[in-house]
This record gives sequence, structure tokens and C-alpha cells, in this order.
Amino acid sequence: MSVVTLTVSDDEADIRLDRWFRRHYPHLTQGALQKLCRTGQIRVDGGRVSTSTRLAPGQAVRVPPIPQASRPPPVTHRALDERQVREIRKMVIYSDDQVIVLNKPAGIAVQGGPGITHHIDGLLDGLKDQPDDPRPRLVHRIDRDTSGLLLLARTPGVAAKLAASFRSRDVHKVYWAVTVGRPTPASGVIDQPLTRLGAGAGAIMVVAGRRDKDAVHALSEYEVLDAAGRKLSWLALSPLTGRTHQLRVHCEALGTPILGDPKYGDDRAHVEGFPDQLHLHARMLDLPHPAGGRLVVSADLPAHMKDTFRQLGFATPAAPAPQRK
Repeated sequence: MSVVTLTVSDDEADIRLDRWFRRHYPHLTQGALQKLCRTGQIRVDGGRVSTSTRLAPGQAVRVPPIPQASRPPPVTHRALDERQVREIRKMVIYSDDQVIVLNKPAGIAVQGGPGITHHIDGLLDGLKDQPDDPRPRLVHRIDRDTSGLLLLARTPGVAAKLAASFRSRDVHKVYWAVTVGRPTPASGVIDQPLTRLGAGAGAIMVVAGRRDKDAVHALSEYEVLDAAGRKLSWLALSPLTGRTHQLRVHCEALGTPILGDPKYGDDRAHVEGFPDQLHLHARMLDLPHPAGGRLVVSADLPAHMKDTFRQLGFATPAAPAPQRK
């Protein structure tokens, strides 16, 4: 074993050093990597770095001898059958050589977990154009019961660029929801910190006191687009922070829980005569495209929300075609 120097590829722009090492040396632990950086054995363009350093194409990464022992077996994914390939490809509403956008149905989880064997992450091989293509990567998450837009990257480098856009809040997200009751005022900003209550699958997010040591800042914009008297309302929601279940908890905090919410709102969220499913839909994404310009894409409502819109007399506009600007 000897020192080697590797060059950062164009596809690895803006990737963190620790993630770069996980890609090239997946058996190297985070603790070992930190020690190699701290002692100066890992360098970028001759300079000392930390594990959080972001890399640029063309930079030279000095890699000291790294033992190959105890390398874990590569992660494998079960081969998909034709039905599964059709299932994931049916969700695609936009695709180019760098990104894929899905309209995820309500009820399917984005990733696996205890008791979850059917999920989007397990179907991603069905989106590869060629067997040797990189496996598309999830860029963000939406709740299992939420329908709508889910962004994927075709390569790790593109995923890093898109993740940076989410971190810098250069991605504008709009959700549509039907709430029980009508918020007052009809538009505004919900500024309510949140904290986790409980653990495991039964954990929930709740509004926290501003001095609560475990509280996290959470900010959401809302606007009433239409209402059926004071009974039910159609809201546009934009999360300005990305907390777990943020929109669901914030709507509950307004006194207007989201219709059909199985976790928040108690009995108030369930109204006889309407589908007993969460009425929350990721409608629109406006984001920087990795190749330049911006991509704006929208997703049509799921069937249960269309049914509710028809019952209430709300307009059901079709999603406009994706735009590259």
C-alpha cells in the first residue's frame, strides 16, 4: 500500500470530503477519516482539510495507505420484476440526463424501515436507462401519507448539487392541503418551534416553547385559496424550514388540522362523507437545475383529493407542463 492521489471528477462538484471517501472507500469509518484529516495525512491540493470540506472538480485528494480489511459486502438491491418497473416508471412526470421528478402516490413510503418492505428507494433500479448506469438517488423526502413531487438525481454529483440547493433554501416548495376549518387570518406565516415527543414509530412532533432546549425552529407560509364556508379550506403551504411533519403540526397549531390526517388533529381531522386519507399534496417545485437555469414542475392531485375538491366545488386545475427557464 502507498499514498495515492485522486482527482475530483466533474460529477463530484460540491460533495463533502467525508461523502467522497464513503464513495471511494466505503469501509473507512468516520472516526478513522477524522483522525487522518486531523493528522494531515489527507490533503486536498496540498492543504489540510476537515471532513466537511467541499470539493471542486479537478482538485487533487491525497489518500494515505488505507487497509482494505473488513470491507463490508456491497449493498445489493433485489431485482425488480416487470410490474415493479412499470409501477415506478408510471410515477415519472419529468426526466432528463441529470434529474428525475416523480409524482409519488399517497401510501407508499419513500424509504424502508421496520415493517416497510415496499418503498420508492427499493424501486429506483427501475429508472435506470442502462444496466450499468448509476442508480438514481433520493434528494429529499416526503411523508408516506403525502402525495406529490419527489426529486431524484441520476448521479451522486448531481445529488450533491441539488442537496446544496435545498440547504441554501434556493428551492421553493408549494403543498396543497385541505384543512378542517378556515384559518384566520386567510394568509400568514406560522412561526412555531417544534420538538419530538416519544421515540420510534410512535413518535410525534409537537409545538414547543421557545426556550425548550430540544426545540427546533420551524417556519411555514400559508394562504387560503378557497373555502367551503368555515367547514373546510383549500390551502397553499410553503415550508421555509424542513422539519419532520412540519406542515401537519403547523396546520394543527392553527386550529385547522389537515383533513384525514392519521397522526395529528385527533377526531377533528376526520369528517364524515370525505375520504379518510391525508389531504396533503406536494404540488410544485421551483429549483436551480444542475445544468443551469431553473426547473419548475407541478404534480396533479391524487384521486382522493380530486374527489374532495369536486364535493366542495373547488377548482381542480391540471398541473402545467414542466418548464426549464
